[in-house]
Amino acid sequence: MSVLPDPGASRAVLVGTSRYEHLEQLPAVSKNVQALAGLLCGPLSLQLPARHVTVVENPVAAHAVVGEVRQAAAAASDTLIVYFAGHGLVDAQDQLVLALPHTEFGRIETGLPYDWVRQVLLLDSRAERHVVILDCCYSGLALGRMSAGTGLADQAAVEGSFLLAAAAETRTALAPVGETYTAFTGALLQALRQGIPGGPALVDLGALYRHLRLTMEARGHPVPQARDRNSGAQVALGRNHADLPAAPVAAAAGADAGERPWPDPRAIRTVTGFFTALAQVRVVSGLTHQAVSERSAGRIAAGTVGGLLNRSTLPTTWGTTAVYLSACGVPDEQITPWQTAWQQLRAQNLSAQTASPEGTRDGGPEKAKAWQRPLSAFRRRRDH
Repeated sequence: MSVLPDPGASRAVLVGTSRYEHLEQLPAVSKNVQALAGLLCGPLSLQLPARHVTVVENPVAAHAVVGEVRQAAAAASDTLIVYFAGHGLVDAQDQLVLALPHTEFGRIETGLPYDWVRQVLLLDSRAERHVVILDCCYSGLALGRMSAGTGLADQAAVEGSFLLAAAAETRTALAPVGETYTAFTGALLQALRQGIPGGPALVDLGALYRHLRLTMEARGHPVPQARDRNSGAQVALGRNHADLPAAPVAAAAGADAGERPWPDPRAIRTVTGFFTALAQVRVVSGLTHQAVSERSAGRIAAGTVGGLLNRSTLPTTWGTTAVYLSACGVPDEQITPWQTAWQQLRAQNLSAQTASPEGTRDGGPEKAKAWQRPLSAFRRRRDH
């Protein structure tokens, strides 16, 4: 089952080398990382908080990249995305080396061995899932070894992850003249922005890989490679925007409401993830704020809908959220897991406040009891 990562518990590190002292320049790479960062933070993809996306352009040394990856790996508990665009080299031991601005042919100490990044993901990461995207070009020597059966995915595999690699064989294939992005990343951005016609509701990595292979083949570019470890292919990078309603839905929810690709509240781990998924409910429904209000029979105003979706703290009562979900067309049996997610997040917040020195000074346990009263009262009302 495909799953969208919780943006509050996920991180991304995007590395791009566009300027080289000893290798050919790749100006499109700078546009790659900036566009991908904007996409990951925006409504067309994962909606990661901007502070959760680290962009490293033209790093001066390998340790600068490894340090950022290690920091993100320690912070992410859901999904960690690592992206690299630039030249890729293969050393004498058939190991992948990511080229940095000072990298020289034949001097491996001037590049970043991919295995260093791999070790961070294996040994230092708290994340349950890893997504590694490598948009690298190769020298003639690397192409010869790949054609003999040694692929980039085989060299760079990481347990518990999905590796998506562009095996570009010529400079033109990597960065066609006149194009804004490199060929592979351009196709990747297009798929996430526009969706996959006839594809699944969520653009998971398995579907994305298959789409990119067909796209790159049709354009005459080298096809990408992929490796899935421990169901990494089920991680989604966004909703399929070719599959969403094209216009607001004015009619009442139809019989197929339960079959729509509603966000799964069971994947929610943070308050950020809760509100991101809550906003996605309206997107899937196709309703405007006003239409949601009308379908709630006046129980929530259009302004209240907007206020709910733009909160940064959990509501202290459940009622408005329940009405919102129902008005959007979420089936009753699917609303219960939403309430469970809300309750769990509130309990986590209460525990954090009680455990913190600030919470103790402010009356810790007494404050916690005050927070618990609305939830207990709501439960009693439901029971009766």
